[in-house]
Amino acid sequence: MKEKTKANVYTAFIGEAKAYFRLLAYAEKAEEEEVPQIALLFRAIAEAERVHATRHMNLAKDIIVKDTDTNLRNSFKREKSISENEYPNFIKDAEMEGEQAAALTFSQARDAESYHAKLYERAIYHVIRDETKAYYVCQVCGYVTSNKLPEKCPICGATKDKFKTVGE
Repeated sequence: MKEKTKANVYTAFIGEAKAYFRLLAYAEKAEEEEVPQIALLFRAIAEAERVHATRHMNLAKDIIVKDTDTNLRNSFKREKSISENEYPNFIKDAEMEGEQAAALTFSQARDAESYHAKLYERAIYHVIRDETKAYYVCQVCGYVTSNKLPEKCPICGATKDKFKTVGE
């Protein structure tokens, strides 16, 4: 694929992925406002945007997806960079503007990303290569653990019923 088209496919993938989540949020709002047909419309178009994103992703796989070891290293680097550089700046800005709710979600995301980096690092060093076990994901802050399901999330304090199991 030629460079300009490759860049456009990647940009389209990002746009469609964002549209998918935005439309799901719109559907939730329509449900809250008791407009179920509009909620269904938003969900249907969100699904169409997911299809678009998937198709673009399939075209852009050579840009985005590499071998597993490279994907692990890239994911580790991104998580470290986000948790150590981007989120601290977001937190500082939110606090300066008095946006405590945003500062809290940024802080929790930063901390969760730090745990994600540790999980990737363990995988890079083949600590978990021969294991197949479930992960537990806090649906409040995004903390992930492969240890036993915690009674409370170490980041946000959510109870264990707020965790989603991935892999069982």
